[in-house]
Amino acid sequence: MRQKPRGDMRIRVSWTLVLPVFLAFPPFQRDRIEEIGFGEIFRMDRMRPDPALTQALRSRWDMEATAFVFPWGHMIPSLEDVSQITGLRVYGRPVSGFMYPCYHDIAERLLELPVERRSSLVPQRTVQESLGLYGVARQTGDDADEHMEQHVRSSRSELASEPGAQADMDLHRFLILFLGRLLFVTRGDTVHCRFLPLLEDLSAVGSYAWGAAFLAHQYDSLGTSERQTSTSDFYPFLQVRAYLHLPALGRGVLERPGLVPIARHWDSRRDSRSLGYHLERLQEAIDNYPYLDSYLGEGDEGQPWLVQACPYFGRSVWLHALNLVLPLHLYLSQRSLGHRQSVVEFPARDRFRRPGRSFQGLHDTTDWREQAKKQIDNWERRGRAIKSYATTDDTYPQAYALKYGGKVYKSARHQVDVAGEIASLRALLYSAVQDREAVQRQTAELRRELERVRSIGAGGASYSRGAGGSPSLLEAQLAGAVLRAEEAQRHLEEREMDLRLTTEHAMDLQG
Repeated sequence: MRQKPRGDMRIRVSWTLVLPVFLAFPPFQRDRIEEIGFGEIFRMDRMRPDPALTQALRSRWDMEATAFVFPWGHMIPSLEDVSQITGLRVYGRPVSGFMYPCYHDIAERLLELPVERRSSLVPQRTVQESLGLYGVARQTGDDADEHMEQHVRSSRSELASEPGAQADMDLHRFLILFLGRLLFVTRGDTVHCRFLPLLEDLSAVGSYAWGAAFLAHQYDSLGTSERQTSTSDFYPFLQVRAYLHLPALGRGVLERPGLVPIARHWDSRRDSRSLGYHLERLQEAIDNYPYLDSYLGEGDEGQPWLVQACPYFGRSVWLHALNLVLPLHLYLSQRSLGHRQSVVEFPARDRFRRPGRSFQGLHDTTDWREQAKKQIDNWERRGRAIKSYATTDDTYPQAYALKYGGKVYKSARHQVDVAGEIASLRALLYSAVQDREAVQRQTAELRRELERVRSIGAGGASYSRGAGGSPSLLEAQLAGAVLRAEEAQRHLEEREMDLRLTTEHAMDLQG
């Protein structure tokens, strides 16, 4: 059943309360933000949010695989997507360190803002006021640019114009607002201080892989209720990714080709029709979307951050954002491999035990570099390179159909009419029966040949036994071949049984 559209209360802060501070900063402060690696974000134009698109994508998210599930297979937001679309750095040190139950002392020292004892939150209004962003009312007739300029003038009057302790505090306040209310949004109207210890040494902030942490946060946000229409206030990432890879949906307008990062190319279409209208048509279009499109011939010209990021592309790796540690299952991504897919092993939660978001670290002082030591070692080794050993395109869709069956279609029409899916499953089942019978015949032939060789050896043939009465090379080879054939037969019998059960399930859905 389709989810009813629901408005999202979090599309509020976004650009209008972060971008003005960047624009109001004197040149030396903007240079520092560039060095950290956040400058590209602020070169993007203000993009209109598309809540219908975000909600339609969210309804396709598989939390176990950390991937979108479409009729033709998986689509996985990757480190390459983050780097190409946003310009955020996906290389460097993992975003990991200590978390504290109370940030009172460090907030007083770095921000000079009040934080309650036994709290990790600063009121958003307090941070805004400290940057000159509160109390600028939008006058009747003001357009968005005029209102933005009012914010810039108000903020500029509160910011230090020369380097020094006050300028450092301004930058700390700006970064905590940028991270807490744009890249890593949490519920409510407060700014979390969890990243503040990583910001203490401003010269080291740029050494962290903030883009990888942003991707982990996206995964975590997508895993929440699909009734929400936004994953974080930095909505351009998922929107632009859909414009690139699902262009036939027609949601984006390519207005500024050639600019980098890629998010600067695009804007969302204007349409006054209701969220419910758009959501229903998007879900139907996604149900019938034929294939995955790749990047539109994008290179790395004008994007120097890609040079250092490239070694992290095409690899499955653990992503870190303090107490949030999630796997990037890139081996499920069709676009990363030569064929559709090599042999597919779908992730299982008990196989990928993760630290994850938990109460640990929220009530106790926790060193996540120690808690997630294996995952951090994995990041520092850059994970595991993805290679395809497939010789045909058949393995992936077969495994995919076996995993998801009729569940891949979300719309009411496809939930009732799954005849095409049943036909596909029956074809896979027929192929599996043929494969199993062929291996069964091969196993029987190998057994007969092994018995023949053994009987010759028992009759005293000199070539069939080596010194000391050990089996001959031929006998050993045949015995090994029999074992492999028996193992293959068991595997095919299990696959056949799974396909029978999946086909029966799809037929039940049709009924």
